[in-house]
Amino acid sequence: MLRIENLTMKFGGVVACSSFSAEVKRGQIVGLIGPNGAGKTTVFNVITGVYKPTEGQIFFHPRDGETHQLVGLSPDRIAKLGICRTFQNTRLFGQLSVLDNVFIGNHLRLKSNVLSSVLRIPSYAREEREIYEKSLYLLEKIGLQDFKDERASSLPYGMQRRLEMARALATEPKLLLLDEPAAGMNPQETRELTDFIQEIKEEFDLTIFLIEHHMEVVMEISERIYVLDHGVLIAEGSPSEVQRNAKVIEAYLGVG
Repeated sequence: MLRIENLTMKFGGVVACSSFSAEVKRGQIVGLIGPNGAGKTTVFNVITGVYKPTEGQIFFHPRDGETHQLVGLSPDRIAKLGICRTFQNTRLFGQLSVLDNVFIGNHLRLKSNVLSSVLRIPSYAREEREIYEKSLYLLEKIGLQDFKDERASSLPYGMQRRLEMARALATEPKLLLLDEPAAGMNPQETRELTDFIQEIKEEFDLTIFLIEHHMEVVMEISERIYVLDHGVLIAEGSPSEVQRNAKVIEAYLGVG
């Protein structure tokens, strides 16, 4: 579904990512790991159009026979193609309700225009009802239906992470990028998140590309893992292969 070829991202004299190549196959959960500052979030920022790479190509295949070159596309165009992400730090609309946060996520798929919303024509009213029902359905799926009228900022941290994923799901993604979804979670929340990611993958027919520092999460749910260190790919393979890799052990523990 996603193919990254020789991706290089430079910021002045700093090379955040160097000649990185990777593939994410349809239906997989693929992990991207590495020490702090390894260039992981930079890769996500390039995929989603936040940065234009210094070198390299990125190809997205949402359906058989359909290919899109992502480099040069704007973030909203990439999102419309079916790629959505969450962030390391939650970026909810804290003063809005839980339901409104998910409702906003549907904006990407709106067919009605501004004029139809102002005039409240029947087609807009019908679409608005459909989005409301869809948003309630997503909240039910993630277990937040009882909190729909609560302010998003009032939710416990673990619930805020789930809400951010629900908002991402509202965009109807085919490829979901999760940037450290377990960051700041306690062990119980982390276990629940691991189950949750697997559940939404099956429920919504998702392909997932995941950055995570919690090794138990990555090793349990990833089918393939790429390891970055100082922007350079040092290992790739199955979880068991990566765990045994000497370069990975050295990067994380500082020992050979």
